[in-house]
Amino acid sequence: MKADLEPFFQRYTQLVRVADEAFDRIKRGHPEEVNCTEGCSDCCHAVFDVALIEALYINARFECAFDADTRKRLLEKANRADREAYAMKRRVSRAVQAGDDTRQIMHVVAKQRLRCPFLNETEQCDIYPFRPITCRTYGVPTSIQGEGHTCGRSGFTQGSKYPTLNLDRIHDQLYEISHDLVVALQSRFTGLANLFVPVSMAVLTEFDEAYLGIDTAAQNKKAAGEPTKA
Repeated sequence: MKADLEPFFQRYTQLVRVADEAFDRIKRGHPEEVNCTEGCSDCCHAVFDVALIEALYINARFECAFDADTRKRLLEKANRADREAYAMKRRVSRAVQAGDDTRQIMHVVAKQRLRCPFLNETEQCDIYPFRPITCRTYGVPTSIQGEGHTCGRSGFTQGSKYPTLNLDRIHDQLYEISHDLVVALQSRFTGLANLFVPVSMAVLTEFDEAYLGIDTAAQNKKAAGEPTKA
């Protein structure tokens, strides 16, 4: 992929720092309640998707972090995990089509367990330095659309008041970065900023010009001052 994504990666990593700092503040203030320890992999079985900018960042760092043999092994694991995620999403889709209560469906999904393909045999994260923000904030109280969430292994008491990380704000900023990236790339896929994919697809996908909807020939003509088709 020839597109220069580094300016957008810098904005994303700044958002990562904000999330990490918020997690650390809550952990320092409530050391007895935050039970995140090395070897605990509860969050590595949660089902969630990542935004476009996060998928692109993970993909780029994945390509640089491992040798060819390791990448192949991890991609095989990611492919198996993606098939499991797809089957689960099909079940959710059928429930939605059947008219089941959306909130109840989301509660069911939240309880689903799907082992992350990057959780290795020693219960360590193979992509820990560039893991998603969702992974980084798991373990402290969070809110999504006004509803609070906590890790089941934490010591936070239901009904009590604690500092809470507003994930809606983070998701809004992820969308904003993704949107600005799509605009900057002059993608013909105007809805690409709304893309969310499992972490497995973040490494399985080839984010080339065709996928991103970039008309390289037209952009080269524009840069050279040549006329392009309307």
